[in-house]
Amino acid sequence: MMETASEHSDAIETVRKLIQGIDIAMLTSVTEQGLVSRPMKTQEVEFDGDLWFLTMKDTEKYEELLENPNVNVAYVGKSYVSIRGTAELVDNREKIKEFWNNAYEKLLETTSDDPNLILIKVKAETAEYWEMGNRMKFVKQLYNKLSGHKSKEADTNQIVDLQS
Repeated sequence: MMETASEHSDAIETVRKLIQGIDIAMLTSVTEQGLVSRPMKTQEVEFDGDLWFLTMKDTEKYEELLENPNVNVAYVGKSYVSIRGTAELVDNREKIKEFWNNAYEKLLETTSDDPNLILIKVKAETAEYWEMGNRMKFVKQLYNKLSGHKSKEADTNQIVDLQS
């Protein structure tokens, strides 16, 4: 089923609102041994279908993403959000400086000019989310699901396509 431009905009806006204000996400990458997740600070930029993270080239995650760019990014806040996408390693000094702050200097023990710094850009493909903000609604949905009532209202989660 084809998604309209309006539906696509609505999906992006829904995910933007759900992850807004959540500083740390779990980035899951694929290794030869299986899946590996690690906490990453999401860059403070409006979600438009892309997520941005800062890392170093001399890390395992850098090598993992070179081998297999398929990732998942999970957020926990007022809701649970799982975003599947493709990671791209972006070596852009201007963008790194745009995202840079003093916390990185202390955490990474370097400066924004370090050639070892690189950005991870995750192009979101789909997002699945569980809205937890309205507890009564969640309990009703869970009850309907557990009691066998099949309806859209019984769904506790939604999946949205984020590709344009």
